[in-house]
Amino acid sequence: MFKKILIANRGEIARRIIRTCSKLGIETVAVYSEADAKSLHVKEATESYCIGKPPVAQSYLNMDVLIEVAKQSGAEAIHPGYGLLSENADFARRVEEAGLVFIGPTSNVIAAMGSKIEARKVMENAGIPIIAGVNDPIETAEEAARIANHLGYPVMVKASAGGGGIGMQRVNTESELQKAFEGNQKRAQSFFGDGTMFIEKFIADPHHIEVQLMADHHGNVVPIFERECSIQRRNQKVVEEAPSPFITDETRNKMLDAAVLAAKSIGYTNAGTLEFLVDGNQNFYFLEMNTRLQVEHPVTEEITGLDLVEQQLRVAQGEILSFTRESIEKRGHAIEVRIYAENPNTFYPSPGTISMLSYPEMEGIRHEIAIETGSVVTPFYDPMIAKLIAYGKDREEACAKLAEALQAYIIEGIQTNIPMLLAIINHPQFLKGVATTKFVEEYYLSN
Repeated sequence: MFKKILIANRGEIARRIIRTCSKLGIETVAVYSEADAKSLHVKEATESYCIGKPPVAQSYLNMDVLIEVAKQSGAEAIHPGYGLLSENADFARRVEEAGLVFIGPTSNVIAAMGSKIEARKVMENAGIPIIAGVNDPIETAEEAARIANHLGYPVMVKASAGGGGIGMQRVNTESELQKAFEGNQKRAQSFFGDGTMFIEKFIADPHHIEVQLMADHHGNVVPIFERECSIQRRNQKVVEEAPSPFITDETRNKMLDAAVLAAKSIGYTNAGTLEFLVDGNQNFYFLEMNTRLQVEHPVTEEITGLDLVEQQLRVAQGEILSFTRESIEKRGHAIEVRIYAENPNTFYPSPGTISMLSYPEMEGIRHEIAIETGSVVTPFYDPMIAKLIAYGKDREEACAKLAEALQAYIIEGIQTNIPMLLAIINHPQFLKGVATTKFVEEYYLSN
């Protein structure tokens, strides 16, 4: 096993990785910007290094500094967490060339899946169902209009690069198309340095369901069940759960089979996630592949007992997976909510100092948290400050525990989205397990 790894990330995911490394006796190297000098991940790591000023381009995205710190500290590997450089093929390649281990898939695989257009081609060739659309870049709004008219409205205009819902928009009529296409093209260029766009047919009122998998360097690919991620705002996930309350066992098995086939077709290794849209008739379509650990991985851990970070480390070290698809037992139900420092009505970020933090220690409740009393939530980074995970013997119990825990949360000094989360998880549509990706728009934002 590795003796020391560098964590090229911050906040709750850095703390999560540190926790598993401590359990395994692995020393950890934290990196931090000047704004994060007093952060919890800095305090908890074996050693830590300041890597620059608060803006991510001058700190957490500085590949040269990250690799230099890894070498200087004697780290053997780099864990990228999620976000930031986790799906940057150039960073993975540079880590490999530096003689270090990148804890994730190879740079070639990241590059192949980093383009949604290329990923569509790969999945179609592998026999995975894809959404009707085009597999070539669209250069102009006029070309987009011709394709949209052929597909039939509504359609989705999408950026090929990046993620997080950035560069995506539903278009209902031809009159909306030019503004939507050009606006999202500019946004994608600004966020990702790549304004490549394409179009897919819009699937009405789907469920967003993803399959977690782990693959080693010996040809073994194991799907670790699925997660329901349909509760979203602006195409970004807010609530996730495992297993999905919507799909049938038959659909589940077909999706797991498809995920394995997809991973094997590209020689995938380490943790990854195949994301699908599922319509009301249980037809599923490839959406994208995330070549990293997901924010919502704790719900999978809760229903299987696996430590996915530990499995990532073992795979990166060259070990054979110690479990099979048949040996994993699915037990109970888990639900995760993402707690953001933001105004629950306008959704604007709410930076500031945490004057009071109190959260419940309860059976079946897990916290992945990046703050404490006195912490400063800066405007420089994503405003997610915690994840709350509830586990129960069934979905009803998990929902009840989640509501109780959320009501007991006290965070003062900033605003949070906890009122929104409570409204969602207490809504009849959510409690019945039938909420789709339109839920927030229809039942929360409409009120």
